Amino acid sequence: MKLLITGIAGFIGHAVAKRLSGQGHEIIGIDNLNTYYDVSLKHARLNDLADCHDIRFIHMDLGDREAMAALFRENAFDRVIHLAAQAGVRYSLENPHVYADSNLIGHLNVLEGCRQHKVGHLVYASSSSVYGMNAKTPFDTGDSVDHPVSLYAATKKANELMSHTYAHLYGVPMTGLRFFTVYGPWGRPDMAIFKFVKAMFEGKPIQVYNHGDMSRDFTYIDDIVEGIVRIADVIPQANPDRAAASARPDQSTAPYALYNIGYGAPVSLMSFIRALENATGREAICDYLPMQPGDVPRTWADTEALLKATGYRPKVHVEEGVKRFVEWYRDFYQV
Repeated sequence: MKLLITGIAGFIGHAVAKRLSGQGHEIIGIDNLNTYYDVSLKHARLNDLADCHDIRFIHMDLGDREAMAALFRENAFDRVIHLAAQAGVRYSLENPHVYADSNLIGHLNVLEGCRQHKVGHLVYASSSSVYGMNAKTPFDTGDSVDHPVSLYAATKKANELMSHTYAHLYGVPMTGLRFFTVYGPWGRPDMAIFKFVKAMFEGKPIQVYNHGDMSRDFTYIDDIVEGIVRIADVIPQANPDRAAASARPDQSTAPYALYNIGYGAPVSLMSFIRALENATGREAICDYLPMQPGDVPRTWADTEALLKATGYRPKVHVEEGVKRFVEWYRDFYQV
């Protein structure tokens, strides 16, 4: 098939491209290589794909309406895996407009491309952040997500609503994936594991929010990628018999699906730090701080729907995943 991967120089986009390479596909990847974090890491990810001759990289911004329209017009994509977005909860408190440009306008440009050129399936990235102040655990895609606590989360919920609208109006199959705290080799420097390991190797304190009383459904990158690749083959079908008025938020008469993609079990932040200490051989110097605006105390994914759809259950436990990340970090940064 001919595939488009947006955000190919990003953490998840790079990993998905590498996984799909060599399977007979023609892959085009786009990325704007923005400066939200170290651009040299993005270039390093692209260099890691240099020997994948079935992948072509195009430097492009999702928000460029004309360039995106031309991209879809000139390429008959069978499927689109849309992973590009302005990431980060805390950054959205300081730079809200970049989230509108990328996550709203950029997402709309992808939807329009899929509509105009009848793409067979759009798989796009949502986020566990949409659950906001939801106190019920585990988080289920049937839960209400009407109380986001960051602009980033609000844009991701908007993506889900926009996608449903296009699935309903134009019959384009759409699948949204709510990612839960993805980590692993080639990860993002703004994520906790990256910042913690860097500080620990430098003998500096790590910032531990909510005084350590937090937990996350940490999900290793290989498990995320396997879920994405498998769900891309599970194309949602319209179901006119489903009662739209009484359906759950994750169900529809349209060819639309929504899944959590996570490990399926929370790990306390302090247990995560202990795993980092074991993997690095360094003791963490903890600077305990209050909860940050836009953050939530815990996440936990109900993943049964994704398991039912794909037959895949995540395999990499946090201790093993942390060990692999630290090994990559040592090698990449020559620590």
